[in-house]
Amino acid sequence: MAIIEISVPDIGDFDEVTVIELMVKPGDAVRAEQSLITVESDKASMEIPSSHAGVVKELKVGLGAKVKTGSLVLMLEVAGEAPVVAASAPAAPAAVAPAAAPVAAAAAPAVASGPVEVRVPDIGDFKDVTVIEIMVKAGDSVKLEQSLITVESDKASMEIPSSAAGVIKELKVKLGDKVNIGDLLAILEGTANAAPAPAAAPAALAVAAPAQAAAVSSAVTAPAHVPAATPALGLPHASPSVRKFARELGVPLNEVKGSGLKGRITDADVQSFTRSVMSGAVQTLASSAQQAAKPAAGGGGSELGLIPWPKVDFAKFGPIERKEMSRIKKISGANLLRNAIMIPAVTNHDDCDITYLEAFRVSTNKENEKSGVKVTMLAFLIKACVAALKKYPEFNSSLDGDALIYKQYFHIGFAADTPNGLMVPVIKDADKKGIFQISTEMGELAKKARDGKLSPAEMSGASFTISSLGGIGGRYFTPIINAPEVAILGVCKSTMEPVWDGKAFQPRLMLPLSLTWDHRVIDGAAAARFNVYLGQILGDFRRVLL
Repeated sequence: MAIIEISVPDIGDFDEVTVIELMVKPGDAVRAEQSLITVESDKASMEIPSSHAGVVKELKVGLGAKVKTGSLVLMLEVAGEAPVVAASAPAAPAAVAPAAAPVAAAAAPAVASGPVEVRVPDIGDFKDVTVIEIMVKAGDSVKLEQSLITVESDKASMEIPSSAAGVIKELKVKLGDKVNIGDLLAILEGTANAAPAPAAAPAALAVAAPAQAAAVSSAVTAPAHVPAATPALGLPHASPSVRKFARELGVPLNEVKGSGLKGRITDADVQSFTRSVMSGAVQTLASSAQQAAKPAAGGGGSELGLIPWPKVDFAKFGPIERKEMSRIKKISGANLLRNAIMIPAVTNHDDCDITYLEAFRVSTNKENEKSGVKVTMLAFLIKACVAALKKYPEFNSSLDGDALIYKQYFHIGFAADTPNGLMVPVIKDADKKGIFQISTEMGELAKKARDGKLSPAEMSGASFTISSLGGIGGRYFTPIINAPEVAILGVCKSTMEPVWDGKAFQPRLMLPLSLTWDHRVIDGAAAARFNVYLGQILGDFRRVLL
């Protein structure tokens, strides 16, 4: 047996890329061209393949490590007559060698004038890649090498640059189109230097496919751009295309549970996570959302041992109109049904005196009228709830099997009524923010919710939720817990009422509270104490300082 070194092959102009995924471990048998690690720069993600088949003896890199061409990745035991150490990197195939001349030629661009055709440059062995983003439109002025479109295969994303500078006269592709090397992208009115013809154009990017890694080493000259923050250590297993998909949806991968081999995250896992936070903004989730909503939309219930849902021809009783529910209502309906059935929920109703707090809120808004920030009672409720959660931490927990997860953060969700249905934006780290900052963020998130622009990340991570009916009316209601949280606070319209002070009835502004809690985690005494303490804070807000 022989021990050889597996090093990072030629990855073009990329330098000091970060290891964001380890795909093998010591003892694993690997095939030639099997992916070993995934690296990422601020421009692209790529998988590094093995140049030989064998057994991994020792990994030489860890998550977060910086590597470049020639960096040692691991030691591999391969079949051989004697143990030797040999530096090894995948050699570029002979077919790629001629690419050196076109790349060199690119350094001396020609001058273009009049109409110029911009075509897909050499992108290696990738075929029928999909246009997933169009970054310009007719009439735009573009510079040489400015990105025009983004394409993606199942292994890589890449931006296609312009081979000339000028004004776009006509776009020849649209979202969803399949393109290949030499396909016409756009017609430019060329006014400046142009790159060589498509056959000699440099590749935008050829990365990530294990079977194509050798082509990468010679093909990459003009890197693609996939915006991404520097990954944190311990990033979950996910391919570059899945990571990009998650970034586009605003999904935090560290909160997604992978269903693939060894916990690898798939596209379906990202979609499932998005559904769980009630996002209806992603077109690709429509069919999944409809499927998830079937039980809520009059499903059979046979799996619960219930009699079938009644099927009625309503038209025989009189005129009717049928309207499809919005995606948000379909998704949220399925979640609400699950939560209502699975959680043994109890609701405590109480009133609290907010006479002084309301007076303070009104005067604060008058004093800060020029700031443009309007403080609402909900902002004070969020701060009061944070104080109560700190005093009674079981309300800020979640069930995990037979254990409780006590959260050391205070992310407060608030239900927002939108034209498309109920959405729950989240104020992150509410304990670290003041009333004005919370009010500002609430306004921004509520507007996004109404406009249908909330990302899944802005609706995830809540540890406690407030559902406020505000000035609509009503007295009490029973809000449904937003799993995996263990409690939710419902708030109705405050009213002036006569309250006995021991000597006489006094007019006081009373706020109805409805606290629903999970009886598996919280008992009645704790719930009563939580409500009483919350009322005390709202009655005298100075208590939040204690």
